[in-house]
Amino acid sequence: MTAIIDIKTLYESNYLQWLEETIKCLKNRQLADVDYENLIEELEDLAKKEKRRVRSLLEQIIRHLLLSQYWDLEKPRNANYWAAEIISFRNQLNEDLSANLRNHLEENFNIIYSNALDYVKAKTNLTNLPELCPYTLEQILDKNWFP
Repeated sequence: MTAIIDIKTLYESNYLQWLEETIKCLKNRQLADVDYENLIEELEDLAKKEKRRVRSLLEQIIRHLLLSQYWDLEKPRNANYWAAEIISFRNQLNEDLSANLRNHLEENFNIIYSNALDYVKAKTNLTNLPELCPYTLEQILDKNWFP
């Protein structure tokens, strides 16, 4: 029981050491010594961060696709920048996109598009933007596709 109390104390006082000790306990199958409460909390936070990260990247791609396709006034000055941003965000997103994270994006696609649309409307004052996403997730993730 002492090891559990010590590990729980470490979580509050020295996070890195807590993490290293937790990993050591798991590797050595010392499951009785694992601080499950804090480990579960950390894993839940990690999952939330990953979901937020991929949603943010997808939103950024959609924003730049909309700007590139619909903001004709700024296109001569910004087309290359927008294309480069799309490529950069796609590369980041595709690099770590698992089946679970892809499912998460599909489930939240309309919300993500709505957020991107709100941003582009505020930035541009355009009135010709589609209320429903004109792109599929497959198109958005395809590094060779541009509208």
